[in-house]
Amino acid sequence: MQTPLTLMDFLDRAELVYGDRIGVIDEPDQPAASWGELTYRQLAARARAQAAGLDRLGVGPGERVAIVSHNSARLLTALYGVSGHGRVLVPVNFRLKAEEVAYIVEQSGATVLLIDPELADALAGVPCRHRFVLGAESDAELYDYENEPVRYEIAESDTATINYTSGTTARPKGVQLTHRNLWLNAVLMGLHFGANDRDVYLHTLPMFHANGWGMPFSLTGLGAQHVVLRKVDGAEILRRVERHGVTFLCGAPAVVASILDAAADWDGPVPGRDKVRMIVAGAPPPTTLVQRMEAELGWEFMQIYGLTETSPIATVNRTRAEWDDLPAAERAEHLVRAGFPALGSQVKVDGQGEVLIRSNTVLDGYWERPDETSAALKDGWFHTGDGGAFDQDGALGISDRKKDVIITGGENVSSIEVEDCLYSHPAVAEVAVIGVPDAKWGETIKALVVLKEGQQADEAGLIAHCKARLAGYKAPTSVEFRDVLARTTTGKLQKFRLREPYWTGHTRAVN
Repeated sequence: MQTPLTLMDFLDRAELVYGDRIGVIDEPDQPAASWGELTYRQLAARARAQAAGLDRLGVGPGERVAIVSHNSARLLTALYGVSGHGRVLVPVNFRLKAEEVAYIVEQSGATVLLIDPELADALAGVPCRHRFVLGAESDAELYDYENEPVRYEIAESDTATINYTSGTTARPKGVQLTHRNLWLNAVLMGLHFGANDRDVYLHTLPMFHANGWGMPFSLTGLGAQHVVLRKVDGAEILRRVERHGVTFLCGAPAVVASILDAAADWDGPVPGRDKVRMIVAGAPPPTTLVQRMEAELGWEFMQIYGLTETSPIATVNRTRAEWDDLPAAERAEHLVRAGFPALGSQVKVDGQGEVLIRSNTVLDGYWERPDETSAALKDGWFHTGDGGAFDQDGALGISDRKKDVIITGGENVSSIEVEDCLYSHPAVAEVAVIGVPDAKWGETIKALVVLKEGQQADEAGLIAHCKARLAGYKAPTSVEFRDVLARTTTGKLQKFRLREPYWTGHTRAVN
């Protein structure tokens, strides 16, 4: 027997098994009226009411519903009320400008646009057939509690969400993820990281970002509790961990850094010691970050590597029994690797050093971009655009985006390795290492550095720090100090923008 894997499986089970349990604690401090605490039975009722509301609007199966929102119970519900009932949810990054949102709405063909009240004025000019500003007033229009929704037949190969990539070099592409993609990703995340019905999950990760890495599905199906956090703040994260008994969260290395900063000023024992585990992804973390998380927070560091196009799980890394007795620094070196293929995933590195992935979590295609879909899925493998290599243990390490590898004097240098070295300097808060043109070496290494508040360092000292720890050719030849570093709307460094001023006048960005 074979039955379709669809997203409603997760909420249906939560309602059946954990119906009277508090499943969601909404963000209390938000411009829309907070939904407070919801049982899983209430969450399921709201999802059905939203689907019935779409029926009433005449929004049929397969139509796209875009939502631009910070983390909220309304966004969590839409994953089921929209995608779970046969439509396609388009979660949009709330940091995007109006022109970018308008492009996504138009390119996806969305007929409904749901907007966070904080963004209502900024997005007032974005056209869509049905527009709603989220809140109590629109709740009355969007949620129909009087009628049962149409339960459209859903195939597991149907598109469930379209998630737009950050588009650092061009217009963003809409990643089509199917019910099967998202179902298997959610199960794999729960399996590899030991989720269970005793977990309390804090939504520090934006739900729009690869659908919150699948946690809104996985943890719902297992009956865990969701605590919604609207905006990331290190001190507030610690307060929520203490207040709600949080055991699980996800985020980028920058989120870890904000928690560590807040912990330094925390009055009393740091909440969650020996109880909290955190999945980190989005950028290769420095080893010092892993050591500090273990020592200063007492939280377990875990990592995935993946992309929106892989739902996102592709590889996983988590400490194991064989590493328990290793010195902290050595254990951190194991943990900063991207890790090993997730169950059911195949990962290889081609002759050009690019990481390729074959998996049931790989996207169906880019929305209405057949040529780019064909290129990305050439020869039956997803081409990540990331450079990587396997070490002697068989673990994947991401050396860099391929275009960010610095070739100086014929030697390949991973900017991540140099950045990791600079992060170990006590005065360095942030760093980006780039290649800049050089008449002798072709390219040479430049470090752009943000210092910690109240700390001092100079160019010569940072270069000497690297030379003492790395091969000489890997050390920066120059250091510039910055107040901030340019990042994408999802927090990734925009190295192409950091490089641009140095390559002006060159016909290509390698020398």
